Amino acid sequence: MQKSIAILCAGGPAPGINTVISTIAKVFLRDGYRVIGIHEGYKNLFNGQAETVNINFHYADRIFPRGGSTLRMSRYKPKDEEFTTDFFVKNNVKLLVTIGGDDTASTANRLTKYLASNNVKVQNIHVPKTIDNDIPLPGRTPTFGFNSAKNEGVVIGNTVYEDSRTSGNWFIMSTMGRSAGHLAFEIGASCHFPVIIIPEMFDKTEISFEKITNLIISSMIKRKIDGVTHGVAMVSEGVFHFLSAEQIKNSGIEFTYDEHGHPELGNVSKAHIFNILVQKKLKQLGISIKSRPVEMGYELRCCRPVAYDLTLCTLLGMGVRKLYRQGLTGCIVSTTSKADIQPVFLHELEDENGKIPPRPVDINSEFARMVFNDMHVLTELDYEKAKQYLPNPEEFDFYKILNWEFEPSMVRAH
Repeated sequence: MQKSIAILCAGGPAPGINTVISTIAKVFLRDGYRVIGIHEGYKNLFNGQAETVNINFHYADRIFPRGGSTLRMSRYKPKDEEFTTDFFVKNNVKLLVTIGGDDTASTANRLTKYLASNNVKVQNIHVPKTIDNDIPLPGRTPTFGFNSAKNEGVVIGNTVYEDSRTSGNWFIMSTMGRSAGHLAFEIGASCHFPVIIIPEMFDKTEISFEKITNLIISSMIKRKIDGVTHGVAMVSEGVFHFLSAEQIKNSGIEFTYDEHGHPELGNVSKAHIFNILVQKKLKQLGISIKSRPVEMGYELRCCRPVAYDLTLCTLLGMGVRKLYRQGLTGCIVSTTSKADIQPVFLHELEDENGKIPPRPVDINSEFARMVFNDMHVLTELDYEKAKQYLPNPEEFDFYKILNWEFEPSMVRAH
């Protein structure tokens, strides 16, 4: 029977998935393998109802530059007792390629161990994807999809900023990033937004709605005293995941709740929430500044990959075959700054609890420090001018809110 490889995708989409699938299919088809694409991840893989597609050259050649995923995705996470060998034996599968996050990789690791214990040898190689850029790959290599999502975000961000300048209004923008603020930070920096708020900034103080609101108003007032009536405040949605449940419940915002009593944050626009809170605070202060919310999220996940990701995903797809030929299994395919393929094993990334910790924005890097120090926000140098709008300017001092040390020589000229 012809040897085959199987490919499945799980989690949420990211630009470049089709490029990975296409590259893997092309190189293994040349080696005489059958290439099977599995729809809906692990969902129906073990119940005899798996929907599959045979990927030939023409199929692979057609999809490689497209956004989205030709294989429908699922977040389903099977338990060990659901595993069976049927699909792998029936199709003579020698390699399972998984495309997803750490849960997808961990499930594949459990699965291949189960198959081996039942005398079915299947190698597994995982291709990590996320637009959040929060997988701790060696050398801070970006995850595939991040640069494409960022590019799309910058196009939208520049358009929104142009609207703010044209209309003389403010916009409160939010973008994806569950555990880290990479997207918000780099989109905001690339668009020259006057203020960017990401969870990593709260390294010296507890995060709260009030602090986030005051940071935004800090920028609004700073621009106002400088004669600038427009701007965009970028807030990473990740700040929500660092707020306490009590903070969220007491915010005055209505949420739906899951069966465990947790607010279902995916059902609400984060930009809308922050905009409402800012407008409430401005009205309390008697300040008239118009702002509107812009939620930037799902439209970033299925855009066409930019050249950087087309190259990276092609490299990773070819790297899968290289690691397979080396007989490796249970590993992640990664690359170096020199474009060399490098296997990374899960145990190299896991913490003492077996979890892969997210890679945060390095707020102490030179780039981050320059961006934060150049933001258009209130400092102690602005108190006198700010008093015409604020009775207590120190409460809106960017550095005091974050409990950061103020370095006058590092901020914008006054």
